[in-house]
Amino acid sequence: MCTERALVWTLLVLSIFHVGLGTSCVSLGVLGVVQALWQQRSQNSFTPVWSGVCFLVCGLSGILCAKKRTGLTMILFSACCICGLIGGILNIQFVRAMVKRASSVHLLHVALLCLDSLGILGCTLSTWMTCRLASSEQKRLFVERDLSLHHSMEMGDKTKASVPLTN
Repeated sequence: MCTERALVWTLLVLSIFHVGLGTSCVSLGVLGVVQALWQQRSQNSFTPVWSGVCFLVCGLSGILCAKKRTGLTMILFSACCICGLIGGILNIQFVRAMVKRASSVHLLHVALLCLDSLGILGCTLSTWMTCRLASSEQKRLFVERDLSLHHSMEMGDKTKASVPLTN
């Protein structure tokens, strides 16, 4: 079983991967838009930019979640991962439709499909890792609460024993 420290480091590595992936998707999306404007085509595609922004936000919230392991940051990170997953799936569908219309596959389209597939895989893994981290954190808090409760019961017993009985 993984330790909490290993989960946090894995989450941090996945988050840095998301930041790099988001930056790459945004760069390729801007390149695609510039290329479409340069060739004066009517199909301007901004979806790689949006899916890249989703991956970038997912990575940044993952770094925040790795630093502060609170329930709110874990929920935020999971929500960003789900948004990144949806953005990646929609971008793959859009790029596939563009390839069908263009009747030729450009290297840019293949790169976008690969990056989005990696993003979808990363978002799925990150969501799973966040659930594991939340479970680990919940167990840790339960043990702390249980030990605290046990300690307070012991202290209560000691105070009762030290008070003399008077009639």
